[in-house]
Formats: sequence, structure tokens, C-alpha cells
Amino acid sequence: MATFTNKSELISSMRSGNNLDWDIIIIGGGITGAGILREAVRRGYKSILIEKKDFSWGTSSRSSKMIHGGLRYLAAGDYKLTKESVQERQRLLKEAPGLIYPISFFFSFRKGLFPGPWVMRLILLIYDWFARKKDHRFYKNSELSKKFTNLDQDNLNGAVAYTDAMVDDSRLVLRLLQDSISLGASAINYTEIKEFMTTDSKVVGVNIRDEKTNSDISLKSSVVINATGAWADEVRKTVSVERKVRPLRGSHIVIPSSVCPITDVFAFLHPKDKRGVYVYPWENQVVIGTTDLDHAQNLDIEPSISCKELQYLLDGFNSQFKTSKLGKKDIISTWAGVRPVIGSDKSKDPSKERRDHVVWNDKNLITVSGGKLTTFRLIAIDVLNQAKNLLPEPKEIAEETVFHTPKNTGTHLDWSNHAESKRLLGRFGHKATEVIKLSEECKTKPLEKFRYLMAECRWAILNEAVEHLDDLMLRRTRVGMCLPNGGKEVLPDLKNIFLEEKQWTLKKWNDEVQNYLQIWQNYYSLPQKENASS
Repeated sequence: MATFTNKSELISSMRSGNNLDWDIIIIGGGITGAGILREAVRRGYKSILIEKKDFSWGTSSRSSKMIHGGLRYLAAGDYKLTKESVQERQRLLKEAPGLIYPISFFFSFRKGLFPGPWVMRLILLIYDWFARKKDHRFYKNSELSKKFTNLDQDNLNGAVAYTDAMVDDSRLVLRLLQDSISLGASAINYTEIKEFMTTDSKVVGVNIRDEKTNSDISLKSSVVINATGAWADEVRKTVSVERKVRPLRGSHIVIPSSVCPITDVFAFLHPKDKRGVYVYPWENQVVIGTTDLDHAQNLDIEPSISCKELQYLLDGFNSQFKTSKLGKKDIISTWAGVRPVIGSDKSKDPSKERRDHVVWNDKNLITVSGGKLTTFRLIAIDVLNQAKNLLPEPKEIAEETVFHTPKNTGTHLDWSNHAESKRLLGRFGHKATEVIKLSEECKTKPLEKFRYLMAECRWAILNEAVEHLDDLMLRRTRVGMCLPNGGKEVLPDLKNIFLEEKQWTLKKWNDEVQNYLQIWQNYYSLPQKENASS
């Protein structure tokens, strides 16, 4: 059973005149495209996903990692989006444990700030009703101080705790792709759509560039779906000049867990603009985020945190905790992502823009943008419903379950470390047995100060369409974001794996290391002063 599509074999087949006709071609390898591929293949459609860069390279590896209903959407009166999000959260927690996991959120109250405790309790009553269970309680300052050490209690008026969930967003995309490919779908990265094929001004396919022969390959399909998120307007510009997407940047900083040892999420309103900011544990470190502002830079250049954003997050953290002031010296890494929000009125506060998704048809090019990480399944269903008149009759879906995560009963899954095996089951599904078997054969241990196994790196290099070192360090794993200096300390061990499994030459390895470290320095480290735009 295939793990990821063998791109060279597929392209070679296309050059020979095979695999040129599809039911659905999906452009974009983020959570939206992966979700559509999953639903398409379940309906029996011959489907291929094509990504210009790497899978989840864009927004879907740079989110806040939260699977949640979004309390602020409920507070703004968006009951439908919140209800759908909460119910999808419950579904994901049930279907993909170990990949999606519950975590307690503590929303704190400072005197004089809105909303206060009573308003928040009312909001959470509705939130609980959507989830069909009571799941919140109020904490006094004395109780909070036990949960969050060194919390500044001046003007603090307690907190209300409730449960939402977290995920590694990139691994969620990869799991969707893996499960889709196992059912017969195809997905290829680092492949560019050169132009749309049209008949009578209607989009009927795409031309992709074959790098080996430097020639185009024409692929026909019943429907082409533009699922490129923040890039949606750019992709569709040859069929429509209308602009619908407002790109908004959200930035985060990663600090050592030793600086702020927490096991739950601490949420507060930033004293500068009253926006919600979160401090939360992630991959054995702690994250502070996020910002929300217009992103005017070239979308094909990786986004990065600005000096103003960095100071905003440091000031926010320091306003809540009375430890020695958090500073640049404490930061392990940073990341920034660009959210695709539907809205073109830049005079409107970015944080007040709606997060609904929108689907529209431009001459048979179906475009979707906006929406939330949590609701990817509902977005996919909506897209396919919009395209159904262009598609053959689908096969009937026997059940709605998206993920089939095996139980911890396989021969190689009876580890003494139940939490570790559960994590691998969530990330790799039925392939987890092979990952663990590889770990046992190679006698590998977790990376020092980190939860990843070296076997996971080897598995990804062998099976998950890794073409560049940064694919592994920043998306297949998060080693580059959670270890100092971009995880430079593990590169010697990875060198042997790449040379052995990918047959890289020493020159290729050195070039990849240089390129990766430059990427990390420019876009995942402290902001470069000359790029410190707001």
C-alpha cells in the first residue's frame, strides 16, 4: 500500500500518455486541498493534488496549532461557524487521538477589561451546549497561581477554564494525504501549474511543467479546484481579475519550557489593543502568539515576524508574568503564517474580519478560500457540492468517519510508553507499525530534549516525498523550530540517512544544509532589521 505518490514514476507515466485524464485536479497542498482530496477519493473520483512548493508549506504549517471552536466568533455572534467548529473538534478528538489532543484553556480576567467573568460564563454555556457536555469552571487567583507560576496577580480577577484541542497542523495535512493516497488518490509536491487549459473559455484542465524534459504536460479533468488559500486570487487571475482575499499575517515565538513551565493554555487580552494572545505548551517548548495584521509582501517569499510583532508578543507576555522580563535572548525560534480571509476592506480591523470560507465558480474553475483549520472536512464537502454538476455521479460513502486510527494492540505497538505509541498512531495511522518497527530495527532513541524519534526522520525521508532538508526539519518534523539554532546539532546524524536513503552526494548535502540554515535564519529566527515591516 502506497504511503506517498512516487512523483517521478507518475510524471514518467504522464509523459508516456497515461494518467492524463482526471475527474478532479486540486491545486494547493495545504489543509483545504488535502481535505478535498480525502473527500473526493472517498466518493470514488480519480483525483490528483498538485502543490507548487512543499505540502503544507504555506499557512497549514504556520497556524497556531489549535483545533477549536473559536470563542471570539461566538462572542461576535457567529453561532453557525462556532457550532460547526466545536462539533468538528469533537469528531477529530474521537477519530484521531494522538494527532489531535485535548488541552485546557484558561481565559484570564483583568479588572476593567471586557469580557468579564459573567459574560464569559454565558458564552461558555453556549459553547458547552454545542459540544453537548458541560466543560468549564471558574478558577480563583489562588488556584491559578498553582497552575501558572509567577503569574502577575495585580488586577487579576481569576480565569475560566474550558477544553479545546491542539494539533501539529502539518502532520494533519500529511495524514490526510497518506490516507487519501492509500485509497488511490495522487499527490505531488514541487510541481508548478503553468497555465489553465480552456475550451470555449471554460477551464478543462492544467498544464504542468516537467522539470526533467523542461516541457509541459497537459492534464484534463472534469473540474479544477483552486484550494490555494492566500494565493487564491493570484492563481485565478487569468480567469478573473476580481480580488476577494485579504492576506493577514499571524506571528509566533517559541521559548524554552524552562522559562515558562506550563501544561495548559493561558489566554489573556493584550493591554495594547485588547486582542486575545495565547501562551501554550507545544512540542516540549512554549509558544506565544498570535498577531493579526495585513500582509502586503510577496506571498511566494516565506513570511517572517517583524520587529514590531516580536515586541508586541514580548510585551504581552511580560504584562502577565512577573518573572525576569522575557527578551530576545530567550527565543528559540519564530514563525509567521498568512491567513486567507475573505474581505477587501483594509480599513476594517483585521481581527474583526469573519473567518468563514467562501466557494465560487470562475468559468468552471472552482475556488475556495477562507475558513478555519478545524472545519476542513466541511469546507471540502461544500466544495464538492458546488462542483457536483461538473462531475460524474459519486459512489455512496458508507460512513462519515475521516480517520481510522488503529488501537494500540499491534505487535510492534505494545510499547511500555503508551503515550509515545499513541502519538505515533495519531500521526501515521496504519503506518505507525512500520515506523515503530524501523525504530526497533535501527535501535533509535528520541532526540535529546525532544520527542521525535530519529526513526521518524528516516521514515519521512524514505516515504513522505521529502525533496529538501527544510521539508524534514520544518514540516515532516518540527526539529528546526523547537531546538536551538534550527536543530543544527542533529544534522550530522541526518547526513548519514540522506546519503544512504536518498543517495545524495556530499555536495548536494552541503548545499541543502546551507540553504536550510539560510531559510531558518531569514524566516524562523529573530527578525532581520531590514525586513522589519509592520
